[in-house]
Amino acid sequence: MADHTDSSSPLKRHRLLAPSAAVLVSPLCLGSMNFGDAWKSKLGECDKGTTFEILDTFYELGGNFVDTSNNYQAEESETWIGEWLSRHPNRRDEMVIATKYAEDWKTYSGPHLVQSNYGGNSAKSLHVSVAASLKKLQTTYIDLLYVHFWDYTATVEEVMTSLNVLVNQGKVLYLGICNTPAWVVVKCNEFARRHGLRPFSVYQGRWSAAERDLERDVIPMCNAEGMAIAPWGALGGGYFKPSQKITNPSEGEEDGGRTLTSLTVGTEAQVSVVLEKIAQDRSQPMTSIALAYIMQKTPYVFPIVGGRKVSHLRSNVEAMKITLTDVEIHKIDAAYNFQPGFPHNVISGNRLPKGPEDISLTQIRGSFDFVEGQRPIVPNKGNSILESGGDLEDKTLA
Repeated sequence: MADHTDSSSPLKRHRLLAPSAAVLVSPLCLGSMNFGDAWKSKLGECDKGTTFEILDTFYELGGNFVDTSNNYQAEESETWIGEWLSRHPNRRDEMVIATKYAEDWKTYSGPHLVQSNYGGNSAKSLHVSVAASLKKLQTTYIDLLYVHFWDYTATVEEVMTSLNVLVNQGKVLYLGICNTPAWVVVKCNEFARRHGLRPFSVYQGRWSAAERDLERDVIPMCNAEGMAIAPWGALGGGYFKPSQKITNPSEGEEDGGRTLTSLTVGTEAQVSVVLEKIAQDRSQPMTSIALAYIMQKTPYVFPIVGGRKVSHLRSNVEAMKITLTDVEIHKIDAAYNFQPGFPHNVISGNRLPKGPEDISLTQIRGSFDFVEGQRPIVPNKGNSILESGGDLEDKTLA
């Protein structure tokens, strides 16, 4: 029997995507917004040769989870990924490809098009978008299809039934949603469960040490709904920087022309100070600490990491070997004044509750012991069951 237990790279230790999605994926998801020439004035340059090198490296390190969208780089991202897959036809079924619909993906085609239905949540938008994505990706199915954002035009019924038509046709396997209020996701999943339909299994949204809004309602919702979390922006959009780069931006700068500052939130410098101190103490890059922080806060987290260099990818993979202490996580939490807001400031003393043990109003009644919830996976130290060749019943998981 062939031995498939190689764990020389952390990416080779695949994980269950979500309690509601049994597909196995690499712990990091490769983001592809940089793959293309159309947006290089904002995101920096990542030509086709570099794109293929990054994809090859990701695959060789054990990665199988790739994220794109119908509109990224004026459709070049999906197209280039499709070309890469066509060069390695045996890899398609090894890979888990995620793409999205709802963004206007024909904006870049010029004013001659009537563009009304090339975006949005409607069944029409979904139909034309997925048909085009399948062609660009050169595949017959999409592993994970996201609703890119909720636009408040289509009903829950229209969105979920239309998505499940594609599921029933075998064109889409799993469903996800991005950039949408928690209450909408819950309504969609409840409708799906009542009607025997595929629910949303993954939520994609912005989450980092510098912007923790997802922790108020979205992450608790994901835990309750059996959904995974695929954070984008986990590395601060390139704005987690050592102190000397903040005071002297040109010193050691390697952004390669990246000018996308519209999504900065103003807390990056404060958080960078804490990340830099922990990184220095551990002799690790700051970005590795930022990535480990997100992955060790809650279960089923699969950060989307981009980058325009193979070296960036390798550095992100190495971050998966880091286990932060509770003290270090608390220091990062305290890097800026994050306010949980109402109702948490009433029921749990202005902190985010993880369970009944955190509800201050409950503690008034006495002292209680509660069963803790699920914990995130920490970096594995090896295949303790199989490495030594012992019997399964004599070994335990590390």
